[in-house]
Amino acid sequence: MYKNILAAINEHLNSEAAARYALNLARVCKSKFYICFIAEKGISRSGFEKAEDAMKRLFMEAEKNNVQVESIAETGEPVKEIDRIVRREGINLVFAATRREDIEKRYYAGTTARSLSLNLPCSVALVRIVHFGKLPPRNILIPLKAKINRIREKAYFAAKMAESFNSKVFIFHVTRPMIKFLSGEIHLTPAQWEERLPADISDFMEHIKKYEIEFEGMLLPGPPARSITIEAAAKRHDLIIMGASERGLLASVLKGNPVEDVLRETTCDLIILKPRHED
Repeated sequence: MYKNILAAINEHLNSEAAARYALNLARVCKSKFYICFIAEKGISRSGFEKAEDAMKRLFMEAEKNNVQVESIAETGEPVKEIDRIVRREGINLVFAATRREDIEKRYYAGTTARSLSLNLPCSVALVRIVHFGKLPPRNILIPLKAKINRIREKAYFAAKMAESFNSKVFIFHVTRPMIKFLSGEIHLTPAQWEERLPADISDFMEHIKKYEIEFEGMLLPGPPARSITIEAAAKRHDLIIMGASERGLLASVLKGNPVEDVLRETTCDLIILKPRHED
């Protein structure tokens, strides 16, 4: 599915850490790995050298792991230049680290991360690095909503990421508590909640089974973003993989955006996947 994977590098350490997720995925998918650095106008000499050093380290690491690798350095506006490289090289998936503006700016329209996710013609994985230098993720939390688009790609991405680190996957669905009129909240047993599992999530789990990775399913009533962050912290998960929000700016303002809430509050690394491959 992913023949060519690109990691966008800049002068910040979190971009190199995010690129290592891309490198490990390229290794298990037997993909070609591209390392891309777009030098923006006004970048300092120190920043330029830091990005170059990161590219060299990643290039050597890729060769050491027998991953076909190519590095590309350009100057210009990052989103425009990355889009050009994606189309020229036939890139299937781009990894990019989130920046401070993505975390601090509510409804992050206009940020580089948002622009990449919305405008690139390929799948995009936005990575927030919380713990630098931590050991590879052993436990990966996959929060799922009731309706899932591009189920096959999401299952493939999660399974291959788990395979690359020999991780266990925890599939997690947060549902609204059931309320009975005039009687208050209804409390169901885990088995009863399991019976109410949405069809798309059942389908996702069937696809995960094909990859023979260790996984476990969980179903819990509660507010989505808070339940995800509490689950990640309480069970000490190392990585969360979520689908990108499909809500527009107006809907996000009116109803909130669980993905953005998790982006700000997560206690572990987070990957937000915007899939483009058709099922």
